[in-house]
Amino acid sequence: MEPADADAYFGKVLRGSPSGTRLARSQALTTYFMFLELRHKVELHRMTGRVVECPIDEMNRPRGAKDAQLRIPPTEPEVGTLFADWGGDLATCRKFAPTARNYTASKLMSQVGLRVSEACKLDLADIKWDLGRFGKLHVRHGKGARGSGPRERMVPLINGADRTLRWFIEDVRGQFDDDHTRPGAPLFPSERKNTDGSARRVGDDALRNGLDNAVEAHLPRWTNKLTPHVLRHFCASQLYGNGLDLLAIQEVLGHSWIATTMRYVNPRELHQTGEKSQVTSLRRGLDGLQRYRELAA
Repeated sequence: MEPADADAYFGKVLRGSPSGTRLARSQALTTYFMFLELRHKVELHRMTGRVVECPIDEMNRPRGAKDAQLRIPPTEPEVGTLFADWGGDLATCRKFAPTARNYTASKLMSQVGLRVSEACKLDLADIKWDLGRFGKLHVRHGKGARGSGPRERMVPLINGADRTLRWFIEDVRGQFDDDHTRPGAPLFPSERKNTDGSARRVGDDALRNGLDNAVEAHLPRWTNKLTPHVLRHFCASQLYGNGLDLLAIQEVLGHSWIATTMRYVNPRELHQTGEKSQVTSLRRGLDGLQRYRELAA
């Protein structure tokens, strides 16, 4: 990718896009190439004979001063405390089933990076227990890029997500709706009923409010800051810290751009990885991608 490619991208592909979109894409590309230069410049030169350079220069850089928003998620101990205390509340809460549903949906967001809208639209039939080592989740309503419509993806139930879902289905979901064979039966039902007596699909407001209440009660320092989207950032950082490659994390989260995935990973994790040599870092990335493919197979 060279400046001429960036000229064509910003001058043709994004010609009619809002200025904020153009600026965000420019910043994402700049961040990604900065990552390549800092981590893999030597190795890429040895492999290809080319020197990594950012194609965004003074001539094609979109004008503007808006900084890309950086979300720093809570630490692993903080999120562990949140879910441990939230789980402890289940034994004494006034409404067990709705509380357990909100708990499960939020935990999935932290484990496999589901968007709240994706969680709401999941059906029971979207859980494919027979696929892969842990099972997979068929996300049929993933966010599309540039108005392309929903993008489907298969998400391996790694990071403990398989245990979270089995507990919910076996011990909780039947309290909403015992007709698990009904076509289109939602994974996360609402307390409200359809005209035929079946449970409706939960709305995103219920899941957001459930998370907000739990954070206020058990992680007050993060009140009004820990949202479902921040849990996606936490998931990306945890997966990266546990050895998954950025390309694998991109697949899990359903990003069109790996530069977007770069912005999801906590700088703490990138900094810790950067303490290793470039050779070790590159090998770690390839090993992480192979590990992901083995788990997802």
